[in-house]
Amino acid sequence: MDLTKFLGQDTQEQSTQRLSKEEYAAQKKQEREEIWGMIDGKAQEVFQNGDSLKGFLDFMGQCKPQRTDNLFLLYAQNPEIRQVKTFEKWKEEGKVVKTGSKGYNFIVGQEYEKDGVIQQGYSIQKAYDISQIRTKQPEEAEPKPMDQLMEALLTDSEVRIQIADHLPDKVQAQYIPNKRTIYVRNGMSENATFHSISRELACASLDHHDGSYSRAGVSAQAYCAAYVTAQKYGVDVSGFSFDKVCQMQAFGQKDPKELRSFIQDVKSAAYSIGKQVDRNLGKSEQEFMTDEFAIPEEKTEKPAKSKKSPER
Repeated sequence: MDLTKFLGQDTQEQSTQRLSKEEYAAQKKQEREEIWGMIDGKAQEVFQNGDSLKGFLDFMGQCKPQRTDNLFLLYAQNPEIRQVKTFEKWKEEGKVVKTGSKGYNFIVGQEYEKDGVIQQGYSIQKAYDISQIRTKQPEEAEPKPMDQLMEALLTDSEVRIQIADHLPDKVQAQYIPNKRTIYVRNGMSENATFHSISRELACASLDHHDGSYSRAGVSAQAYCAAYVTAQKYGVDVSGFSFDKVCQMQAFGQKDPKELRSFIQDVKSAAYSIGKQVDRNLGKSEQEFMTDEFAIPEEKTEKPAKSKKSPER
């Protein structure tokens, strides 16, 4: 009998249960410090050069949506992770963790009450990637045709997207905040059009409409978000280079909080665009269409008309 159906893995040793309250608190504090040290270290490492940042953005594009600190934490443990959940979450879905699987450190947000006020906190738990689950593994999605992707990118956008005939030289597309409009050059290649519109949608998503928007302050984040979007949907990304982005971040020598904040903006913008594209790609499933496997209706014969007898 496989007890992993009923008991979690990576259970704490019984000796932990014998710790005093103070010892347990000290142990947890040390655990948190080690976790945040790992996160901060990875944040600085990611920005060391263009290739290291590209690798992390690839991971962001392939991994199911996560909070920013978990992206760094999971990437530090295994860059091949795709979809992680705690043992309990997998169990709720009727899935079983493979025997011998080692869980990954994972930050789980949680609420707690202090002095009658609900506070936001977190705990460090173990999570398991879908590759560690006894289930059919997801297959890599086939890239969508560019026309289909472009339609999904342009439909129901939060800002207006308009063709502009007289954009300045070297301007492919640009979001103008006071008009809530993205102006885009017509006639570019498919890839350039997709990337430039994605970048400007990212700029628009980072505009909080409080007068603080600065294109210079979000352009690098938007560029990275456009890469993540393209990577997610299988669009060619060979034209991207991240050396300048890393230079702007002092090649990872900035305060880790600043680096995490940068990635938070990238994540927020990329997830916003992805949500719109996914919603529009699935629109056909919400519409009526002819059913190829409809069951034919039975034909009922009309009753024959009876001949009236002649009156006598």
